[in-house]
Amino acid sequence: MRTNMAETYTLITGASSGFGSSIAQKMSADRRLILVGRKAETLEKVRSKCQFPERHLIWVRDLSSLDGLGEELIALLAAKNATVNHFVHSAGLLTIQYARAIEMPSVMQLFNVNVFSALELMRPLVQKKVNQGALRSITLISSVATRLGAAGYSAYAASKGAVNGISLSLAVELAPTVRVNCVLPGIVGTEMNTEHFANPEFVKSVMDTHPLGLGQAEDVAETVEFLASDRARWITGQEIVVDGGRVINSPPRLTKVG
Repeated sequence: MRTNMAETYTLITGASSGFGSSIAQKMSADRRLILVGRKAETLEKVRSKCQFPERHLIWVRDLSSLDGLGEELIALLAAKNATVNHFVHSAGLLTIQYARAIEMPSVMQLFNVNVFSALELMRPLVQKKVNQGALRSITLISSVATRLGAAGYSAYAASKGAVNGISLSLAVELAPTVRVNCVLPGIVGTEMNTEHFANPEFVKSVMDTHPLGLGQAEDVAETVEFLASDRARWITGQEIVVDGGRVINSPPRLTKVG
């Protein structure tokens, strides 16, 4: 049974790499975190890089499967006597599929990770009997792929567009208690893009289309941390582009987007 001494946490999905890892490290100084990812070993490495690692929890969970996801979160919060005041959905899957060869099982997996898992986790978080009314903000990581056209990105862009739509509706539904926003990163050197960044021509194309040059995962983490803070108390329902000017400087035809 819950007590009045429940600890409050920030829940971060996709915490084992990329944006999620940077967000966790950025937010660890003054928050307790629940780090969600597929592999315990990589989550442990991220936790070791966080400030005060002993106060952060690890939840090993593959979000490509939705079976029992919400119930597992409910059980975790009850077992740890915990509540969640900020939810950051950074888990993301990128697959490039051209229209002539789209494979629906892969598309469903993409949507499970990028979209449906976020909905399934939010469901218990907004239930007062589960989370004691603790939730204050939701930040969803989207992509500038929703603003730019690129061959092979239709399924990925559709999943991230769904994320944008979720944030707009929930910002109205959950106000004034919970703020809901999206962050739309441009191309950043994360584990997801390692293969691309090994190509000098790709790096040059990024430099040519980003007026402010290459970005870092930390640039996105700074924005997420701000949105979860009281400094953003009057910001909700926004799609905040963090792309070094990519969207305003796009060429007529694109082949790769973030």
